[in-house]
Amino acid sequence: MKYVDISKIDKLPGRRLGDNDTFSFRCHSRIDCFNLCCRNLNLFLYPYDVIRLKNRLGISSDQFLDKYADIVLRESNFFPEVMLRMSENEEKTCPFLNESGCLVYPDRPDSCRTFPVEQGIFFDEKTKQTRLLHFFRPPDFCLGRHENKVWTSKTWAKDQQSVVYNQMTILWAGLKRMFQTDPFGGQGLNSPEGKMAFMAAYNIDKYRDFVFNSSFLKRYKVKSDVIKKIRIDDAELMKLGFKWIKLYLWGIKTKQIRPKI
Repeated sequence: MKYVDISKIDKLPGRRLGDNDTFSFRCHSRIDCFNLCCRNLNLFLYPYDVIRLKNRLGISSDQFLDKYADIVLRESNFFPEVMLRMSENEEKTCPFLNESGCLVYPDRPDSCRTFPVEQGIFFDEKTKQTRLLHFFRPPDFCLGRHENKVWTSKTWAKDQQSVVYNQMTILWAGLKRMFQTDPFGGQGLNSPEGKMAFMAAYNIDKYRDFVFNSSFLKRYKVKSDVIKKIRIDDAELMKLGFKWIKLYLWGIKTKQIRPKI
């Protein structure tokens, strides 16, 4: 998921899909290229991806990040990318791939879920609103594009149960966009502020411990109904974490969380 410059949209790879545009695709185990797309990937993981995967595996977010993720800081950005670590074999396969297919399929990441459609986000400077853009972009080896099943971007998202993923990714992209400028005063991610922001975004179990077992609730006013939800719901805690990052780094208050006077 990346922000798209609307002036360069026609130069982007793939075929842009309007709301009513269609594409043909079907993937199944009898197709010769089955699972070839699950190798040697630069696969970005978003915060909601990590929540779903660590819960699927029955491990903590800390354990997941340590075992399955690489943290990469790209140029001209002040918040790192989290990428899925490929297996250390010749083909560099996805760590969740076996002969029968994907071991975490019901909770597979957003990028896998939308394949062969790639998504971008257009941010309207006038309205301050974001919207998804879709591009049909299967790799050359993909034979699924020659199948007869026809989709639109909306019917594909519904079939792949990616609507909630898309919503969560848009929330994250809106926050991530703010890191195009440095909120850490040149101290980087290893600064106390950097570590706290990363924890709130990606290490949800550690963030929950911070919220309920530190002075957090003495320093911040959080709505009572929100507190009930975040005790048991990782996705709701993630949303609060995004709001807290905005407050912590930029002083942006919301109805859900604000400093206690």
